[in-house]
Amino acid sequence: MTMKNVLKCLTVACLLAVTSSVSWAADGSSDRVDPQFRHLNPGEATNVIVIHRAGAPQGAGPRIEARTGIMLQKHFEQVNQSFAHLTELEIDTLANDPEVEYIAPDLPVHAFALDKGPESVGAYAALAAGYSGSGIGVAVIDSGISYTNCDYGVDCAPQTRYATNISFVTDLNGSRTAPEDGQDYFGHGTHVASILAGYGTFSTGFVNQWKIYPWYWVHGVAPGVHVISERVLDSTGAGTDSSVIAAIDWAISNKSQYNIRVINLSLGRPFTTSYKQDPLCQAAEKAWKAGIVVVVAAGNYGRSSPATEGYGTITAPGNDPLVITVGAVNTRGSIDRTQHVVTSYSSKGPTGIDHIVKPDLVAPGNNIYATQCYMPGPTTGSSVSCPLITSYPANRVGDTDFATLDTSVGYNWYFRLSGTSMATPVVSGAAAILLQKNPSLTPDQVKAILMATATKSNFVPSYYATDAVTGATYLVTHDLFTIGAGELSITAALANTYVPAAGLSAASPAATFNATTHAVTLVSAATAVWGTTAVWGSTAVWGSTAVWGSTAVWGSTAVWGSNAIVPDTGSSLASETTTAVINGDK
Repeated sequence: MTMKNVLKCLTVACLLAVTSSVSWAADGSSDRVDPQFRHLNPGEATNVIVIHRAGAPQGAGPRIEARTGIMLQKHFEQVNQSFAHLTELEIDTLANDPEVEYIAPDLPVHAFALDKGPESVGAYAALAAGYSGSGIGVAVIDSGISYTNCDYGVDCAPQTRYATNISFVTDLNGSRTAPEDGQDYFGHGTHVASILAGYGTFSTGFVNQWKIYPWYWVHGVAPGVHVISERVLDSTGAGTDSSVIAAIDWAISNKSQYNIRVINLSLGRPFTTSYKQDPLCQAAEKAWKAGIVVVVAAGNYGRSSPATEGYGTITAPGNDPLVITVGAVNTRGSIDRTQHVVTSYSSKGPTGIDHIVKPDLVAPGNNIYATQCYMPGPTTGSSVSCPLITSYPANRVGDTDFATLDTSVGYNWYFRLSGTSMATPVVSGAAAILLQKNPSLTPDQVKAILMATATKSNFVPSYYATDAVTGATYLVTHDLFTIGAGELSITAALANTYVPAAGLSAASPAATFNATTHAVTLVSAATAVWGTTAVWGSTAVWGSTAVWGSTAVWGSTAVWGSNAIVPDTGSSLASETTTAVINGDK
């Protein structure tokens, strides 16, 4: 299927499939209720998220309870939502309340699980120049962070790295008492946090070398940040909307205390409704509007839809136009950007239903070396490998990979993973570095700078990726819906001197398809930062002067030009890693 037909499907058929739900409330309140609830049996109860009316003052949840007599178990005041366990009759009753905007299911979320990663985006150079994200709080909303791996700490005291840790896995009010604290019992969050902020201690020596140097091999992008561990995924890497929303709500409430300027969400799920009604997206928007940069994984479903060549597979909340949505790059083991390609499993835009242009940019996320997870063992003081580690033993990084490591210790300190989950903390670290340099930047300004300074001229027009295990071949075209504004460059972002006006929005534009001309155009809000000299302008990223090689791909009025994109048969075929891709292709 051609991209023209794909976009046509996304614009017409797929949209109709979502909006053709049956109304079951005579007064029309069904437009406030997710169609999934039609399948409830009489008397059957289910977990729901209640989104309060836009503009409703805080305290809407208790007011709704008083009017309807229906108990809502938990209120998320900062994001104007509530959690409840309701029957279909109660859902229908609640939908009639004047302060209820939408009732959504409490859906499951999953993790999307360093080969030259930080080095290739300029993190080492930034650190050498004194930019490590120092003083910036980053909330890692994930499966927690391992306390038992010294690679995070100074003098083997990893607790010094954490501003705080908290869990929402079994208690939506948050818990800090073992075992339901911020400790990692899966392994994903530890890996993500290491890419963001790991010291890289064991990649150059054991115990006797603690200082951070630019040539440390496995240190994180921003090793100076304060890490806030918010555990929302259980020991299998699964969670729920309500846990993630509770964590976002907590981060907003505690933003000032911990200087939380960035939220990292290396997780997501499919969606069946517009971002305007999706509770995860709306919670992320509340954080954004509260002054917190929200960085989200695009998803690992680029191979999951062969009929559409992986287009339209972005997951929530990465489908929200405000957040920074990140795709994954395979560096092929090189800091030479001309060798870099987007991985075939990285989800592509435009988003379903709303057709938002995503991802916003891409970053290294393939075959990433980062800290391995250990969790408390059966006896006091003992530790064992987390389930993710034991599930993929071949991904352990041997001690012999590090010439100066004291191998007598007998531990494997590092682990390899691939996925947009791994690319996301690279961008979160970059955001923290920008905020260290200029703390007054708004989330929209951070997003605009990172996108405007991303590079795309290094990418070949397209290439074929071959799965090293199955032998399946995938065509990856480096277009707008695959790489966004391009590959992250911290070096260029730090050197940037243009800062958009604080009042302008960096919301990602929507793509519209003209069935007559087969042209795809971009639509931005009137107050958008994307002008003629910015990311989406006529003289910048995707304008009339954008050229791939000798073939002009993007016209001045259409994303999809009249010239077909021809596969780059001159480039070598890329074998994709055999390392685990969390919740995606192996």
